[in-house]
Amino acid sequence: MQARVSRRIRASVAVAVLAGSLSFAAQVAFAQTDTVAAGGRIYRGKGDCQACHGWAGDGRKMNLQMPDGANLRESTLTREQLVFVIKCGLPGRQMPAYDRRAYADDRCLGRTRADLRRMGLQLFDPPATLQNREVERLVDFLEAKVVGQGPMDRQACVDYWGDDADLCSREFPD
Repeated sequence: MQARVSRRIRASVAVAVLAGSLSFAAQVAFAQTDTVAAGGRIYRGKGDCQACHGWAGDGRKMNLQMPDGANLRESTLTREQLVFVIKCGLPGRQMPAYDRRAYADDRCLGRTRADLRRMGLQLFDPPATLQNREVERLVDFLEAKVVGQGPMDRQACVDYWGDDADLCSREFPD
């Protein structure tokens, strides 16, 4: 009798642990989806990355007055490299530094703004600066939806913008 009760308790504990694990996995998946969505909002909004890199990240810019951005869909940059480029920009190459303290000290390339001026390198101002967590979310989005994803197609467009996006119908008619 006691062995049967003990097995029932172990089985109940195992079910509870499994349910907890599944719940945790679902929460992690939701959190990852949420950070990717937040990164997309930063790409399109606060960072205004699409002005130079295009709505699809393919380098087809949205604003003709903005510099030409790289085609991120063909990029092979690692996560660490993406974070660095976003925070520190690319002096002399039109990519602004989104870290508020970039080049105020030597955290970026071991150089300061004075060093950049002496070298004749211009650093453009970003539309807004980003906090570290915002940079991380932006990179989450780029890795999930843009970097290394190849050319944009209708399915990628719908995945990127949602089912009801008129843009996908216009850009990729059936």
